[in-house]
Amino acid sequence: MDIATNPEMADAAPTPHQPPVIRREDYTPFAWLVPETQLAFALGLDTTRITATLSIAPNPAADISSTIRLNGDGLKAVSVTVDGTPVSDWTIDGGDLLVPLSAAPHTLEIVTEVNPSANTQLMGLYGSGGMLCTQCEAEGFRRITFFPDRPDVLSIYTVTMTGAKDAFPVLLSNGNKVDAGDNGDGTHWAQWHDPWPKPSYLFALVAGDLVANTDSFTTMSGRVVELAIYVRAQNDGGDLRRTDHAMRSLIKSMEWDEQTFGREYDLDVFNIVAVSDFNMGAMENKGLNVFNTKYVLADADTATDSDFDGVEGVIAHEYFHNWSGNRVTCRDWFQLSLKEGFTVLRDQMFSQDMQGEAVKRIEDVRILRGVQFPEDSGPLAHPIRPDSFREISNFYTATIYNKGAEVIRMMQTLARFECGAEAFRSGTDLYFDRHDGEAATCEDFIAAMEDGAGLDLTQFRLWYAQAGTPQISIAAEHSGDAVTLKISQTVPDTPGQKDKLPMPVPLKIALFDRASGTHNGEQLLVCDAAQQSFTFAGFADKPVLSVNRGFSAPVTITRDIADEDLVFLAAKDDDSFARYEAMQDLVVRHLTAASSGRLNDADRETARRAIGNAFAAIVADTQLDDSMRGELMMLPGITYLAEQQPVSDPSVIHSEREALKAWLGRQYEAQLTALHERTAQMPFGLEQAARGARKAKTQALVFCAAGNPQRGADMAAAQYHAADNMTDRQGALMVLTGLNSAARTNALIDFHRRYADNALVIDKWFALQASSLHPRAIDHVKALADHQDFTLRNPNRVRSLYMAFAANPHAFHAADGEGYQIIADLIIALDPINPQTAARFVTPLGRWKRIEPARSALMREQLAKIAAVQTLSRDTFEQVSRSLER
Repeated sequence: MDIATNPEMADAAPTPHQPPVIRREDYTPFAWLVPETQLAFALGLDTTRITATLSIAPNPAADISSTIRLNGDGLKAVSVTVDGTPVSDWTIDGGDLLVPLSAAPHTLEIVTEVNPSANTQLMGLYGSGGMLCTQCEAEGFRRITFFPDRPDVLSIYTVTMTGAKDAFPVLLSNGNKVDAGDNGDGTHWAQWHDPWPKPSYLFALVAGDLVANTDSFTTMSGRVVELAIYVRAQNDGGDLRRTDHAMRSLIKSMEWDEQTFGREYDLDVFNIVAVSDFNMGAMENKGLNVFNTKYVLADADTATDSDFDGVEGVIAHEYFHNWSGNRVTCRDWFQLSLKEGFTVLRDQMFSQDMQGEAVKRIEDVRILRGVQFPEDSGPLAHPIRPDSFREISNFYTATIYNKGAEVIRMMQTLARFECGAEAFRSGTDLYFDRHDGEAATCEDFIAAMEDGAGLDLTQFRLWYAQAGTPQISIAAEHSGDAVTLKISQTVPDTPGQKDKLPMPVPLKIALFDRASGTHNGEQLLVCDAAQQSFTFAGFADKPVLSVNRGFSAPVTITRDIADEDLVFLAAKDDDSFARYEAMQDLVVRHLTAASSGRLNDADRETARRAIGNAFAAIVADTQLDDSMRGELMMLPGITYLAEQQPVSDPSVIHSEREALKAWLGRQYEAQLTALHERTAQMPFGLEQAARGARKAKTQALVFCAAGNPQRGADMAAAQYHAADNMTDRQGALMVLTGLNSAARTNALIDFHRRYADNALVIDKWFALQASSLHPRAIDHVKALADHQDFTLRNPNRVRSLYMAFAANPHAFHAADGEGYQIIADLIIALDPINPQTAARFVTPLGRWKRIEPARSALMREQLAKIAAVQTLSRDTFEQVSRSLER
């Protein structure tokens, strides 16, 4: 995933502590084509020898070069051969191999050796639990062999692996298996060939003692595809049984992509391997997806409903990449959102069809607001198509993925309203047809949507160029029988970008008649200027405005609306998201005012009563399905609440939020208890009704425990011990971990004993304690860091403890700064082991500018401490240095 292979693209004279800046405007094509790549692996956990044979030729679209630069990271060349002749005039420059060549086709052979078991970065070829596996996106392939490790160099790969039969009985790579054999000396070999040209970041290899869950799928043209999901054989067989949901999800994904986007699978096999040591969620390597076990293994006893959804969604995401990422890849890493934003939209659409559109849309928006909105307002803000970077792994962000998906969703909305129901599909079909087998750009996608869907996206391109979340202000004025909406738009300044232009914002609206509770249809307003007015006739009385229905645009909205109108919309709106939004707005309005010290006792009581009326209506609404009920009951998260203020005090927000939760729990204890008892009667199942009942049951328990902790502890303990599924058991334990009671200790001991041999469930055990409301959460985290089950070498385990802690506002934001110190010390300790994972912990500290002065100074102090480490990786250095900029 490297653009830095072009020397012209790097700033001059970087220091070890200051990696070069790579700029999008400096892109040039690579000077050489690599139409074919043959890789031969002699496999071993401690030593693996790789022989790479590259067929190369001058690129007619690039400037002629007398040298080929092949990227390397920590590699030594055992030998280099050009056209069958060993050469010695090669050099190493910054880790890269430079070989002088005449401007003609050549065959270049390079031999390297690596030590997979010593590779704690988990990038390139590494060992995990006795098996060998790879992770090459973004720049991992250069840790295996010297190669032009950049996404616009496409090659057809043939891979031959040789290894000990007892250690590596299963040998997997990309494409189709074309041959295999036994060497008669305790080793065997297999050869795989991928007929589709691909960049190096999509290369994959897995070797180990594995067992597979197998099935098949017949494509719409009649191709029979053999499917397999592999797990380690050393386990007791439980992991293999836990792959059934993943297999069903894969088959559903393949069917859905054919029906919805017309995309058919193109190989004879599709393999997935579950790996416990993995930096990411999963990787879409052509024909051989490598997955974090978290997104493969699921059954009722060990996985929550959310885990089941996660498996289904990530399986779909990686499969959909076969077209939006593999068959059409990205020219350079500035175009990362081309494949990731589009594929996130596709997996969201799939999950909406599988799980229900209303609840899934709310879940997606909650993630966007909780993660991406703060990113867009912080020191690491960047457009979905960045202009520069130092370390590409730092740009696998919510902006690239989630905001990127929202930008393409807006294109879909515009196409549907302006050009017809099939227009978006016409645009995507044209994109795939035009660029199949190519490395494309975001501009290529936009042009295909213009030509295929019939849209004019001239101004819309600003969404790719400008960072920041647009802020929309709406005032409604009623005169005679008409209502006028006055809408203003600003795009806030972000690092390196000021004085931004208005962007086209598609807002779906409806105007409700208060008396009848109905409206005359949904309309789309495209707000594309700093100030605009829209007038609607036929309203003798002022209507109630429902706006940004379905969350049609990723913006923040300030609207002039009374609490009584929000209560009306929370009860009457026929758009599920708008109904949810009305309830959220009521709570956000109250908690923002309360945490800012703007409420007296009378105002506080009035606001709580308005919220309580809407809350009670939601709990009692017999027409509402429980999944939606559970969503509507949830209070806004503290990160989102903090975003409503220029500078916030997290402890005050937390206190006010908990006070409101406790008030609702006391005020509506009887109704919440009845809801808990009703939903507890629902037998376990994975159908929507049963899943919804579990969600509403846990929410009822949360509020009951807040209002009456002792009774809540009794209810939670009863739910824990009666649970026949992980959703109920984890929900009860979540409540118990925040309480001071003997039931808490007993449940935690029982949970660990029950699941001691299941790493993914023990991750939950760590995370529940680190994220708890318990007043001694910091002490618990420090003790857990010394627990025998904790290790810094497994990313899942590190995230389970420390990322959960960093998202725990009352503990992380402790007034004395101890929470900040814990995360800073973690980053310093983790960076030499796994810099990619370490760098992701910088973000919570990087929000110091938005925090009240005393805590802000403590956060900045810890960032400065990290920056002073002389051996800091470029991953972490970039995040810390950008976060420290004033």
